[in-house]
Amino acid sequence: MEVLKVSAQSQPKAVAGALAATLREKASAEIQAIGAGAVNQAIKAIAITRGFVAPNGIDLVVIPAFSEVEIDGEERTAIKFIVEPR
Repeated sequence: MEVLKVSAQSQPKAVAGALAATLREKASAEIQAIGAGAVNQAIKAIAITRGFVAPNGIDLVVIPAFSEVEIDGEERTAIKFIVEPR
């Protein structure tokens, strides 16, 4: 599964383009965000992606979950969004 990492500085439209391309090539993708700003950008990107793929008759299913990741030797809690076409 493709993992797209989103930060608070990520451009939602750019993330949406990458997510739409991944969904067209593969069955699902995962977006990983750490922090409120990153989660905000990730949700915006998912909404934009839905607009990109809807004309092709594709709707999205999003499954949110917590994930533990290690950054610079430190454990952090991330929110991951598993995105699948329906």
